[in-house]
Amino acid sequence: MTKLLVIDVVGMTPALLQHMPNLASLADQGWQAELGTVLPAVTCSAQSTFLTGRMPAEHGIVGNGWYFRDLGEIYLWRQHNQLVRGEKVWETARRVQRDYVAANVCWWYAMGATTDFTVTPRPVYHADGRKSPDCYARPPALHDELTAELGPFPLFHYWGPTASIASTKWIVAASRRLLRTERPDLHLVYVPHLDYDLQRFGPHAPEAALAARAVDAELKPLLDEAEEAEYAVVALSEYGITAVDTPVDINRALRGDGLLEVYAQHGMEYLDPWASRAFAVADHQVAHVYVADERDVPRVRDLVAELAGVDEVLDRAAQARYGLDHERAGELVAVAEPRAWFTYYYWLDEARRPDFAKGVDIHRKPGYDPAELLFDPADPLVKVKAGANLVRKKAGLRYAMNVVPTDPRHVRGSHGRLPDSAADGPVLLCSVPAGASAADGHRRLAGTAVRDLLLRLQGIRAGARS
Repeated sequence: MTKLLVIDVVGMTPALLQHMPNLASLADQGWQAELGTVLPAVTCSAQSTFLTGRMPAEHGIVGNGWYFRDLGEIYLWRQHNQLVRGEKVWETARRVQRDYVAANVCWWYAMGATTDFTVTPRPVYHADGRKSPDCYARPPALHDELTAELGPFPLFHYWGPTASIASTKWIVAASRRLLRTERPDLHLVYVPHLDYDLQRFGPHAPEAALAARAVDAELKPLLDEAEEAEYAVVALSEYGITAVDTPVDINRALRGDGLLEVYAQHGMEYLDPWASRAFAVADHQVAHVYVADERDVPRVRDLVAELAGVDEVLDRAAQARYGLDHERAGELVAVAEPRAWFTYYYWLDEARRPDFAKGVDIHRKPGYDPAELLFDPADPLVKVKAGANLVRKKAGLRYAMNVVPTDPRHVRGSHGRLPDSAADGPVLLCSVPAGASAADGHRRLAGTAVRDLLLRLQGIRAGARS
């Protein structure tokens, strides 16, 4: 059986490959295809489709988060694999080869997964409110081994204003170690670096080309070791990041029409999903709009459709055309125009915004916030404040990292809608010549076909999915 390394290079596009010679060489050895993604074209939905061969309507991952109706809470970035319905590719492989070994380094929904080796970001949440960088790993001994060799997982370089190539360096080093010591049959690796400067500066900025070169250089040792160990290699992306300049304050519009409600504590306003007749969970260029009473759906649809920057508003029938009609999805799903994206903001007065708004707080914000990648450019002392907070952190003191802007105009790149151009969309590179991979020479591969491609590359005939 052929061993397989699968690298998810988030944000990689055909247009960026000119700056990524090491990854581009995979196509020189084998082939390259436009990769059809799913709506929404976001990490959790796309990865779940790649690994199950199913659309979001089947596997249930309708975004990076959604409104959990049975809990009355909005949650993004949950981590447990049982949220993903359907048999995963390594589980399919084990039905054919019982001793099949799978490793996952930083693909999402890693906790609770049935992989043999797992590494995923997981901070320590201290009792006094502090947060320390760390990861979750299985087997348990792997955590201490990686930390001893590489240092703690660089969480604050994985996301936030200080996100940098340091997180990719750590991930690649951990992946190389597992490849050498464990030689898994399937080795899944996720590298995040292109997400950062492409959202901060836009995909056509000089910083984007520099980021592409940087991640390509970091991956070279892993690619070289995979070749030496006779691994087949697939490198793919979930989406391409495109230029944006139009934020859409969808929740403020719903509030202005009397549909969204808030409650106040200590002078701060919080979204009240239980009492709201309608609210949106913003997720890049897609927003799930939850409507409590079906009689309000036409009114909400018309209101959202009229917002500047909104391209489509999908009811359940329209969601079915995109394979998104799942109970977790909103009664309506709004899709932004190519240069637009959705904010999560719901307050109307900056003096009443919640304290988490200016921090990196992915689990309390009721929607995705790309401004978390930025230091507030309106605050001349912002980096001094960040440095002072770092000192407090190292001293073991509580601190609040209030350095993120709440002005969305500074965001320059986004994703989530289906790509308008193949050059700016996701791509798949394979080191195995097309004839041997049963790719049949196709230049476009559906996201739902990735699972079966991975099995074929390993010579596994799995039969029907469970």
